[in-house]
Amino acid sequence: MRIRILFALSFLLYPFLTSVAQYTEMINTNRPGVSQGAFSVGKKVLQFESGLSYGKEDHRLLETETSAWAWDYAVRYGFFKEELEVSLIGEFQSNNITDSRGAVPLEIKQSNFRSNTLGAKYLIYDPYRKMALEGPNLYSWKANNRWQWRDLIPAVSVYAGANFDFADNPFTPEPESTISPKFILSTQNNWIGGFVFVTNIIVDRVTTDFPTYSYILTLTHATNRYFSIFVENQGIKSDFYADQLFRGGAAVLITPDFHIDASVTLNFKDTPSRFYGRVGVAYRFDMHSEDEYIEEKGKAGRTDKKAEKAKKKQQRKNKRKDGFEDDDGGGDGGGL
Repeated sequence: MRIRILFALSFLLYPFLTSVAQYTEMINTNRPGVSQGAFSVGKKVLQFESGLSYGKEDHRLLETETSAWAWDYAVRYGFFKEELEVSLIGEFQSNNITDSRGAVPLEIKQSNFRSNTLGAKYLIYDPYRKMALEGPNLYSWKANNRWQWRDLIPAVSVYAGANFDFADNPFTPEPESTISPKFILSTQNNWIGGFVFVTNIIVDRVTTDFPTYSYILTLTHATNRYFSIFVENQGIKSDFYADQLFRGGAAVLITPDFHIDASVTLNFKDTPSRFYGRVGVAYRFDMHSEDEYIEEKGKAGRTDKKAEKAKKKQQRKNKRKDGFEDDDGGGDGGGL
């Protein structure tokens, strides 16, 4: 009876045991925030993420009021290895500005790409692989559902990309067309209770006269299988633009491959003040054929491989032994 109960528990916990792979049964998207999670979309998964924003900006010193709309987009594809994805991420914005410094208000229109970045992300450390291989404690529900110190250890990925900025662009610092690098260090903690904490440290346009340094902190909570909420803080420091942005919103999973979301963005300064509303979608074309488990590197990886081979060998030996015992106990007695 005890063995039967343990088998049932292991069956119920199987989805969590297989989370060692990058691929997930449900869409893995960076929306509705703007941070990048540590994990890729999965090998042979093509994913599209897009949103529309509308908002206001008021600049107290320049005496301008701006109505703006923006379209953001991301195309992500996992290939070669589960840890790797390539992406094109960008945003196009159009502004209608009213300048009130003169006797007659002046209307100005601006539109261009705020960003266009082609890059790649690679997962360099995944603590959840080891946890999954160790498996849950089949004798204690409490042990599996309490907070532990090891939960503080995040998954870590690195991103490197190239910004493609166009000439005469009001949203970028350089007056001429430029290509400049962008680097991101991402960490991700998946905590008990449906909480996910993501951090990004970003170094952008470092080869230009206006390098940008920023961070993003995102906390997401899945209230159930289909609905999640998030809060986010983004800090930006540059001679061209500096700000503290705050976001909040929600996402709804419609199908395993499709979700919709809504969010707001605001700040607390007046040079300029910003308030935006944003709605978006994410959809993936799932061509993933089989789970590919991420192998641990170095000595630990070789030890895991040896242990796994020994385990499989013992299982085959037990299977042959069980087969002979069944033949003996079948009342036949004659063998071949």
